Amino acid sequence: MAKNIDKQAIDNLADGFRGYATLLRKIKQRVLIAQQRAIYAANEEMLRMYWDIGGMLQQSQEADGWGKKTLQRLSVDLKNDYSEIKGFSVRNMQCMIQFFNEYNQELTMVKGADSSIAQSMIAQLGEYNFSLPIKHLGWTHNLILLQQVKDIRARYWYMVQSITSHWNTRYLQEAIKLDDYGKHGALANNFTATLPVPEANDVKAMLKDPYIFDMLTFTEQYNERDVEIGLVKHVEKFLVEMGAGFAFMGRQYHINVSGDDYYIDILMYNTFLHRYLVIELKDTEFMPEYIGKLNFYCSAVDDILCREGDNRTIGLLLCKSKDRIKAEYALRDIQKPIGISDYELGQALPKDFRGSLPTIEEIEKELESH
Repeated sequence: MAKNIDKQAIDNLADGFRGYATLLRKIKQRVLIAQQRAIYAANEEMLRMYWDIGGMLQQSQEADGWGKKTLQRLSVDLKNDYSEIKGFSVRNMQCMIQFFNEYNQELTMVKGADSSIAQSMIAQLGEYNFSLPIKHLGWTHNLILLQQVKDIRARYWYMVQSITSHWNTRYLQEAIKLDDYGKHGALANNFTATLPVPEANDVKAMLKDPYIFDMLTFTEQYNERDVEIGLVKHVEKFLVEMGAGFAFMGRQYHINVSGDDYYIDILMYNTFLHRYLVIELKDTEFMPEYIGKLNFYCSAVDDILCREGDNRTIGLLLCKSKDRIKAEYALRDIQKPIGISDYELGQALPKDFRGSLPTIEEIEKELESH
């Protein structure tokens, strides 16, 4: 009862101001922005601290030649002095040294030729013009990439995907294990010709080739209907393979065009890119005539389903195999953005996709097990 009285008293203080709710919402939005900026600033400062500590350890080790026992003693003393701060294990301090040796002080790129550890990677950078978004990722993301991805171009790609697609550390590890970067770019598509450059790059990053549907195994002949039903039955695993941000809208999705009924094999929506994805499944190798039907469906979805704020619908044709030259000819004069990818059945995907971020202790144990 007291709470209701207090709420009523607070409502009375608004003095009948009609714009009060809007004012409150704006203030709360500003507080949220400040909180997010504080988190980003704290993360960047922590990374800089780790880089500085790594430098101190590296320089001291070079000057005095101490070994692992010194790190063990430092770990104990630092944990005693800063019990509220995690990250001062021997393993993590070794990672700080590697972090210092590999990246420059601005935390935007690997070090120059003066770093022997980075030497093997510097040769890769001559033809590329980018800086690594190290400061925008947490320590565990950076640690995974530092340990598991040595190719700088691949590391950059995984960093961008982690930021734009909101990958947690578990998802990042599985993407690396599945070689998502290696699959990226193999997709036959006309995105560059049909979309503005930034959108084309986003869509290319969203799709891959091939798709691995390990949850489906058929001992006998199968058709696309069998595959459709199997994917819907295992829709959670299907969404994992499709990537971050996808929502399943339906199988054999009904649309009506000029009084006739049509059924889209699978319809999805990507919440990050604000686009529908029309998927057509074929149990054969690619044939050029498949593109006409997919182009038709993309046009229909644009007109019938898209609302204000939605971007152009993307078509994805999934075949058992494709001849890339035939695929490129078929896509050349098509106006709708369409990609053609292979799919494979019966291969194992990693299990245990956890939503929570692993702790530093968990990531250290996982790294030590490799």
